[in-house]
Parts: sequence; C-alpha cells; structure tokens
Amino acid sequence: MSPITSCKDSSRQRRPGNYQSSLDVLKNDTSGLDFYEDGPAEAGAGGDREALLGEPNASPLGHPQGYRAELGSILLLLFLYVLQGIPLGLAGSIPLILQSKNVSYKDQAFFSFVFWPFSLKLLWAPLVDAVYFKSFGRRKSWLVPTQYTLGLFMMYLSMQVDSLLGGADGKSPDVLALTVTFFLFEFLAATQDIAVDGWALTMLSRENVGYASTCNSVGQTAGYFLGNVLFLALESASFCNKYLRFQPQPQGIVTLSDFLFYWGAVFLITTTLVALLKKEDKRISHSREETKGIMDTYKLLFSIVRMPAVLMFCAMILTAKVGFSAADAVTGLKLVEEGVPKEHLALLAVPMVPLQIILPVIISKYTAGPQPLNTFYKAMPFRLLFGLEFAFLVWWTPKVKYEGGFPIYYYIVLLLSYALHQVTVYSMYVAIMAFNAKVSDPLIGGTYMTLLNTVSNLGGNWPATVALWLVDPLTAKECIGVQGHSCATAAATELCTKEGGSCVITLDGYYVESLVCVALGFAW
Repeated sequence: MSPITSCKDSSRQRRPGNYQSSLDVLKNDTSGLDFYEDGPAEAGAGGDREALLGEPNASPLGHPQGYRAELGSILLLLFLYVLQGIPLGLAGSIPLILQSKNVSYKDQAFFSFVFWPFSLKLLWAPLVDAVYFKSFGRRKSWLVPTQYTLGLFMMYLSMQVDSLLGGADGKSPDVLALTVTFFLFEFLAATQDIAVDGWALTMLSRENVGYASTCNSVGQTAGYFLGNVLFLALESASFCNKYLRFQPQPQGIVTLSDFLFYWGAVFLITTTLVALLKKEDKRISHSREETKGIMDTYKLLFSIVRMPAVLMFCAMILTAKVGFSAADAVTGLKLVEEGVPKEHLALLAVPMVPLQIILPVIISKYTAGPQPLNTFYKAMPFRLLFGLEFAFLVWWTPKVKYEGGFPIYYYIVLLLSYALHQVTVYSMYVAIMAFNAKVSDPLIGGTYMTLLNTVSNLGGNWPATVALWLVDPLTAKECIGVQGHSCATAAATELCTKEGGSCVITLDGYYVESLVCVALGFAW
C-alpha cells in the first residue's frame, strides 16, 4: 500500500579465495541437493570480512579503534546512502502522480520496469568491481562520474519533467518517455550503489566496518523518505494549504521540477568535494580486496546457478510472491483512484519507521535456528489473507468518503492494516535473507549471496509488473446512455464518450486479480 520500493541487495563481488578453489568447492558438492546445515554464514562473516579488508586497514598493533576516530568516514558513507535513496524515492512517487492523472494500469505496468535495475545490477557489478583507474581510486573511478552524471541528469530532467507528466494543459503523460528516463535514472543509482557498497568495506577499519550496514539502512531509508514522503507532502497544494500556509495557494510549496534541480545541485557539489578531499586507501592488498577478473566472476556465477539445489531454490523464490502481487502492486494505486490523497498514503510510512527497525530484531530470533524458512512458510498464509483484506478496504473506501475527505477512523483502520501487513512482510524477508546467508558457500560468500538476493528481488518485481498489466484486461465496462456501444477498448471508450454516454465499471479487474492471486498463493 506504500509506494513501490526496491529491496536492496548486496552488489559486491567478493572472492576471498581464488577462482579455481571456489569451483572445486562447487564440484565437490556431489549430492547436488544438499545445502549447508552447519551455519557457514558465521564462518563466512568473519573470515570474508578479514580477507576483504586486509591488514593495512586494521588499527595498529591490534588495538581496537573507536568509531570516533573514523566518524568522518561514517558520516560520508551515511550521506552517500542518503543520496542513493533520493532517486528511489522520486521513482516511487511517480506512479502515485500518474494515478492522479488517470493513466491506465497497462501504463503503470510499463513504468514499473523502472524499478528493475536494482534487481538486475548483478549483471554489471563485476564490471564495476574490475575496471577502474588505480591512480584515482577503485571506487571513486565509478562513484564520481556516476554521481556527476546523476546530478546533471536531474538538472536536465527538471526542465523536461513537467511536459513529460502532461503539464497544466491537460495533456496525457508521456509514459514511454517517463519510463525510459527514470529507468536510466535508476540504472545510474544502482551503479552508484555498487560503488558505495564496495567502498564501505574498505573505507572503515575492521573494528568499525559493522557501521557500514547501519549507514546503509538508515541512509537509504532517510533518502527514500526525502524523495518520496517529504516531496509528495510539499508538492501537494491541499496538504500545504491545510498544514503549512496561512493563505491558500493553487500549488504546493515545491514542484517536481524544483525538487529535481535542487538535488541535482546537491549531487554536483558533494561529488566535487568527495573527488577533491576524500582519498582511498591505496595500501589494501591487491590479492585480497580485488576481483580477479570479469570473466572469472561470470563463470563463477554460472557454475553456482547450474547446481540443482540452487536451480530449485531460484524456481521457488521467483514464484513465491505471485500470491501477493495484486495486494502489493495495485492496492495503493486503487486507493488513490478512489480519492485517497497520495500524500496521505505516503505519510503512512512515517509511523512505520520504528516498527520497521524493531521487527527485524524480533524476527531474527526465530530465523537464527537450523530451519529459517519455517518462519517464511508460517507467515505466508497470513500475508495472503491480507490480500483479501486490502481488497475489502478498496471496496469500503468510497462508502466512507464524504465531501471533506475521509473520517479519522478510516485512516486508523488503514494504518493498522498496513502495520500488521508489515509484520508478515518482514517475517518473510528476514527469513529468506537468513536462509541465503546460511546456504552461501563461505569461500565465495559475496558472490553467492548477491546471486540469491538478486533472484529474491527479481521474484518480487516481475509479478508486480504482470499484476499491473492485467488489471485493465480483467476489468469489464459498460457504455451507459448510448445503445450499441461498448467500452472494451480505448477507442470504443472514446467513441462512447463522444456519443454522450459514459463508461461504467461493472467488474473491477483488481478484485478478480486479488481472488486469483490468493488462490494461487495458497496452491503454491
């Protein structure tokens, strides 16, 4: 029900051992169907990190080094992750803006391809790891030009986005141009993510490298909040007039064009400062931190995918989220269609932040055992049932709407439903991440984990796209007021309207989809 988000996975191609020894481990797995049961994640966590970081980056004489000694690096990482969340948040706000302009669900499905780069970055992550200018720095070789490109791209987009969205003259949004533009936008953000993730491993000492994951989760969440929730609130004229102004105005405090230009300038200024002032540690061992070669990494990935157990798991995880696709991808857009202000939907994410921090901590106690997927399976039927509950909420929404908006109890029900749904979402998410960590070979843990996490993310993206695409074909409409006309196609709908009739929905495809998805989920 919140704007579409892309779960973030590790993009680092870490290979502490050499390529041949890694392949030997795979070849020696004669059973093919047996995953590790003795918790290699623990073995891989410490050993992998030490091999990555190398001795030069550790504190001298083995003395622990407090976080205050590297506070500048920690704050820099945090800020880089905040910048990374801005494009994600902006892309997540566009579907809600498009829905308020009455675009079709096929157009929404087409735009959903924008969120795929973060799930496909495994395809070019080895290139980012292996190709660089040594004199400038391994990570800065990609980070600096990528962020400069992002900044310039945002400033250029600020001059074009109003016309792409249809502007104030009532034109339909150019969905094709928007999709291509924001796909490139997210591709650049995903590339920046690969570079920042890799730099996080070596920017901090061994004692403080654990802060990298904190910077990741906090920074990206904050960036998404700024690019999505804050932007939608400040862009809404009704929200600003009601809560932030004394005199009503026809527009919000900021426009999408203003927002893009401002953050484009921030990207350019901060990237210049990073390029000039922040140096990479050149002492890190070449053999320990560096990927051996692009082709070696791709061969390694192919060898992992060919394992029967991995193939079975990939098939499972690529189909597991079909049952949730209507609830996750369509519900929020349907609520906007029924009149719920998009900025109010976005603001539902604010009280969820403490819950989203606490839930993984609680759930991890149940996924730390030998069978983490048990939590995944136990949460699944409850999450499927929320698909029916969300469909009921969409049906109920127009019945409680009045001229001034919606009653407070409606938003309370919406918030409670969203909160309980998040419990099931995080139960499945934490369980699958724990399973991925458990079965990943510690000698090639980074590559293994990246592959499994990428498949997990892709398993959520393709059902969402298909669910959006099928809403319109499954919807039945009837032309009221004119005899002999139908509303089966866009041309027929336009003809019905021209003749003085109106197209009325007799069967909403969202409800059909909700029932079918839940049935498929329980069958799965």
